Amino acid sequence: MTTFWSIYICVLTIGTLIGLTWLLVGTRKGENKGENVETMGHSFDGIEEYDNPLPQWWFMLFVATLVFGVGYLILYPGLGNWKGLLPGYENGWTGVNEWQKEMDKADARFGPIFAKYAAMPVEEVAQDPQALKMGSRLFASNCSVCHGSDAKGAYGFPNLTDSTWRWGGDANTIKASIMGGRIAVMPAWGPVLGEDGVKNVAAYVRHDLAGLPLPQGTTVDLNAGKHAFETTCVACHGANGKGMQAMGAPDLTVPEAYIYGTSLGQLQQTIRHGRQGHMPAQNELLGNDKVQLLAAYVFSLSQANKEEKNAE
Repeated sequence: MTTFWSIYICVLTIGTLIGLTWLLVGTRKGENKGENVETMGHSFDGIEEYDNPLPQWWFMLFVATLVFGVGYLILYPGLGNWKGLLPGYENGWTGVNEWQKEMDKADARFGPIFAKYAAMPVEEVAQDPQALKMGSRLFASNCSVCHGSDAKGAYGFPNLTDSTWRWGGDANTIKASIMGGRIAVMPAWGPVLGEDGVKNVAAYVRHDLAGLPLPQGTTVDLNAGKHAFETTCVACHGANGKGMQAMGAPDLTVPEAYIYGTSLGQLQQTIRHGRQGHMPAQNELLGNDKVQLLAAYVFSLSQANKEEKNAE
């Protein structure tokens, strides 16, 4: 803040306090102990307004408020560039500074714990109950809004508890996905295939690859859909539709991989307009140590699912 504006704020603030004090004291009127009752000299419908002073308790409360205001401005920043007498406000008071103080306290307390887990492989961290509890809190605060509190996903957001992974489900890949984020690269094929081509490919994907029945009355050419798939889609999804994790292309033979829905209309929409989903990077927000815990927690979810399937 420049010197001019600092002086301007000081003069305005102090002048206001002085003016309020003068107004309070200068217009203060003692209580009338006599029997005569003074009025304001006007009436309305037979009702007159008394000229009584303010109650003593109200007056003292106003005085206490002014004293508190002066004391606050002496102890804390508030008068332009004045830093306040209390320690800890050398750089002035701002919301950012207060937030940084809280973060510094948290880092001093929890930093060694985060560092311990950051030095361990993600797979080992996923076996530690304390680490998983910390990871679950991080997930609830940063990931549940998209993937759900149970991590089972929602429309457009994948289920993190199954074994179907677009970019890979090993521990290090999960951490890389969280750190750097992911951006979908499914292009819009409507202009290339035409409307009939979109319908044929969607029907082929649903019927032949995913193994789901087509709605009654559907009139499409599955052979034409297969041919179009082999000429436009295999580069990412592979000849057998099993997908390619390096490209983030899902396995089309598993209906659970269809995060935008498996209905014929939804598949047509995906093929026609493409998908540009964006998984935001968490590196700058959380940092490596916290992402380590978060990745371990997410990794443990899919491992628990595998153990349940093996038990069955």
